[in-house]
Amino acid sequence: QGAVKRQALYACSTCTPPGEEPAGICLACSYECHGSHRLFELYTKRNFRCDCGNSKFKNLQCKLLPEKGKVNSGNKYNDNFFGLYCTCKRPYPDPEDEIPDEMIQCIVCEDWFHGRHLGAVPPESGDFHEMVCQACMKHCHFLWAYASQLAVPALTKVNSLEDEGIVLNVEESEEQKKEIKKESGIEHQEKEEGKQIEQFNEPSTSSGSSSLNTLILIQIVTKSEEPVCKLKELQSKQFLKKDTATFWPSNWRSKLCTCEDCLKMYSELEVQFLTDECDTVLAYENKGTSDQETDRRDPLMDTLNSMNRVQQVELICEYNDLKTELTDYLRRFADEGTVVKREDIQHFFEEFQSRKRRRTNRMQYYCS
Repeated sequence: QGAVKRQALYACSTCTPPGEEPAGICLACSYECHGSHRLFELYTKRNFRCDCGNSKFKNLQCKLLPEKGKVNSGNKYNDNFFGLYCTCKRPYPDPEDEIPDEMIQCIVCEDWFHGRHLGAVPPESGDFHEMVCQACMKHCHFLWAYASQLAVPALTKVNSLEDEGIVLNVEESEEQKKEIKKESGIEHQEKEEGKQIEQFNEPSTSSGSSSLNTLILIQIVTKSEEPVCKLKELQSKQFLKKDTATFWPSNWRSKLCTCEDCLKMYSELEVQFLTDECDTVLAYENKGTSDQETDRRDPLMDTLNSMNRVQQVELICEYNDLKTELTDYLRRFADEGTVVKREDIQHFFEEFQSRKRRRTNRMQYYCS
């Protein structure tokens, strides 16, 4: 399928031990191709394509898709692929770590961090939905302006300036001055435009002058309707920066600016996914729950209402036979921990149809 938007991944230390190139494998390959190997669970990663059987695996060919490209250049890797996490680069669970601590995933780099290694005490788990680690906050520096209003807890200048690591946004001061100058220039320009409008309202004897007045008025109205950059508005105010991770509520992505300049900035920083609310792990989990509920729905009930009683009885009998036989057939794969392939399903239905024909041929269609 190429790079999947978000999927559960594993790393195989048997095939790609430390010192080798990092590689990730999908859930199906973890069963079919690496069933007896030592695996690390990576949870979910975005825009990743399964590496199983490519050039990173010297002695392994993928059983599900033997023909694969040598490398997946779009994949991104970190220490997680060797079973190491956080800034402390330790395994999880860590047999030498006696301190009970929750691990939280950064939604930018997708590494996992101990709560005590984030530079700030994490809020209660129900108070936030996503976290951006310290390093990624430096990379995505624009997020500090949003943190003053959206982060949990919000970073505002009412915070004590004596708190460790808190720095006023001094480096933005020159930009702020420019913004103030621009704003004062805009105000001055608006006054000038107001004077021009008053002048245009005076009677004119020239048709050419009237056309010019109309054109300028249209330009003024159009200019006032130009979209305002949310980020520039926030950056024009004073805000705080801290050398810590930040925590965000569930709907914060929808409040990021999507003007042309900001979209260009996201692209340059390679964080375009921040404006996609379907990229979140919560959206991924909700989709899985929704898919399970759809799977649990009995398709028999969708068609029964349109049939007469005889047809209903016949359909129910046939459906129950199919459901029982298919459940028994698939249970063998679940017990053995193997992946169900396309040819397995084809084989089942061929056998099922064959048994059905034999039963039909033995039936009598006349009274004896």
